[in-house]
Amino acid sequence: MKKTFIILFCSSLAVACSNSGSSSDTQKKDSSATTTTTAPAEADSKGLELIGASDCTTCHRLDKASTGAAIGPAYSDVAAKYPNAADSTVNRLVEKIIKGGQGVWGQVPMTPHPALPEADVREMVKYILAKK
Repeated sequence: MKKTFIILFCSSLAVACSNSGSSSDTQKKDSSATTTTTAPAEADSKGLELIGASDCTTCHRLDKASTGAAIGPAYSDVAAKYPNAADSTVNRLVEKIIKGGQGVWGQVPMTPHPALPEADVREMVKYILAKK
């Protein structure tokens, strides 16, 4: 039941994000300056899709207002804690997701995710840090 709810929740978010992308396709045709502003939306959509396809939402929520108990911090809290989205910050968080970690958000450890490709984890981190 919990997995079904999580899958439905992530699917509805992915659909909502993909609907906003259809208007950006029209904007891309209008000017090259608009293309630059629509690229983050595409990256956001990819990051959200990758999060939905992983087991991340088992422990994390998008924000504190999301339903259900969360073991780990909400993505909005992570974005607030790491306001600098510099490459060094992204690299550190990518490594922490792949190798696991403990102590930053309490004593509950984050399990390692060595099977996730680094490029996918990077997209997920960029999505999370953009949610300020």
